[in-house]
Amino acid sequence: MITVKEARALLFDLVSQLPCETVPLAHSAGRVLAKYVTAMRDQPPFAASSMDGYAVNSTEVELHAMFKVIGESAAGNRFDGSVSAGQAVRIFTGAPMPDGTDFVVIQEDIDRRGDLITISDDPGTKTNVRPAGVDFTAGTVISAPRLLRPEDVALMAAMNIADAPVTRRPTVALISTGDELVMPGETPGPDQIIASNTFGLKALLEGLGAEVRMLPIARDTVSSLEMAFELAKGADLVVTIGGASVGDYDLVADVSHSLGMERSFYKIRMRPGKPLMAGRMGDAAMVGLPGNPVSAMVCGYLFLAPMIRKMLGVAQTVPPFQTAKLAEPLTPNGPREHYMRAVIGPDGIRACADQDSSLLSVLAEANALLVRAPNDPARATGEEVEYLPI
Repeated sequence: MITVKEARALLFDLVSQLPCETVPLAHSAGRVLAKYVTAMRDQPPFAASSMDGYAVNSTEVELHAMFKVIGESAAGNRFDGSVSAGQAVRIFTGAPMPDGTDFVVIQEDIDRRGDLITISDDPGTKTNVRPAGVDFTAGTVISAPRLLRPEDVALMAAMNIADAPVTRRPTVALISTGDELVMPGETPGPDQIIASNTFGLKALLEGLGAEVRMLPIARDTVSSLEMAFELAKGADLVVTIGGASVGDYDLVADVSHSLGMERSFYKIRMRPGKPLMAGRMGDAAMVGLPGNPVSAMVCGYLFLAPMIRKMLGVAQTVPPFQTAKLAEPLTPNGPREHYMRAVIGPDGIRACADQDSSLLSVLAEANALLVRAPNDPARATGEEVEYLPI
């Protein structure tokens, strides 16, 4: 058996960053920017008012000064003339500053009668003008790789960038295996359970930016598994769930090997999730996850998620562990690295009472995986431990 760190390194060797594609900016949120982009113009492209008021020449601004209003400047409809001494232009937020002006007296500091205005309150020294290019200038770069947030999309739109170069989404084929499984909504037989792993993993991987195909459940026969692998062709990553152990009905290893799978490793020194198999099958990476629901999801967080991030070109493929103080003591750990379902609260972190790898209700209650090193000694309340948020 190998360690989690060793397994992750081998998994990274199975995948590489996917190529770039161009998508309309409106469809780029949540995608990974693959190449840097540059602004096509200054923002704002002209000196603009930051307040509603009156545009004047700053040399004439003083308490009780009087001006004649000669026009108006609004957003999208500038004042075309030039402003001379003793003149002012009514101006609104975002509107271009007229020629000959460099100061906006806010309307609250003005007394207006007809076309005449008087500065009735101290205007202060703030010009209330946004200089041209104060936000960004033509040629300003947005660096890559970068997970595009709504704020990034808004910035790119303001830069007059209509299309975004992004990394192609990884395609993932999920195959649940086992005669005991039926789909949600179906009527299970007396010895059957509902397939849940594919739904949880689909949600996890799609949240990271992958395109996920849930294939029909593969039964415990060679022909059914061969059909599932045939349907999975074209995916960047094929994930089987169940059938990766050593029982008489665990056929995934044999069938995948007969179809040309080159195994990278089998079994990891961890809990939950020890029976994990990985390799390459043709052009795709393949990972065989254990069938226990919690084991499959924990392996999804620890292994599949970093693989997806690497394929997307995300700079930080493995989120760093965080630390918290124990809210309750822990007993000594065994010989395998343990990822315990846990809850982070105001008083620290506490491991869930039951760590059975079949209990999805406990996983749904948890918001962290508390990490125990092999043979970690007993820990007292208040000691710091590492955890991975989920």
